[in-house]
Amino acid sequence: MSAFGYDAIDAAWWPFVFVLLAGWLPTDVWRWLGVASAGRFDDASPALAVARTVATSLVAAVIARLVLYPTGSLADIPTSVRISAVVLGFAAYYWLGRHTLLAILVAEIVLLGVPWAMGSF
Repeated sequence: MSAFGYDAIDAAWWPFVFVLLAGWLPTDVWRWLGVASAGRFDDASPALAVARTVATSLVAAVIARLVLYPTGSLADIPTSVRISAVVLGFAAYYWLGRHTLLAILVAEIVLLGVPWAMGSF
């Protein structure tokens, strides 16, 4: 048993404290540092371009993983429907004036509507 592991303390409150210490706190420190230093960066700086590229790549990787290798109830929806929902949601984003909420709504209609119409739900 490690000193700071998940099973370190046998108390009902420890898992919640562990999540705060191991998950939220390290992430939140970087967010606060980003907020504190955001005004000091030039929008056209190469460092900021790299940071944006990495952040966008991570989001794209998470979306790709959810679409191609889903878990839970999302895995019950056929891959072709999941890919169609992403493509049509992306197209709706551009066709409907770059409104994120409308694009999400279109993707959700495809994601849930097609299996329901096919009788899968």
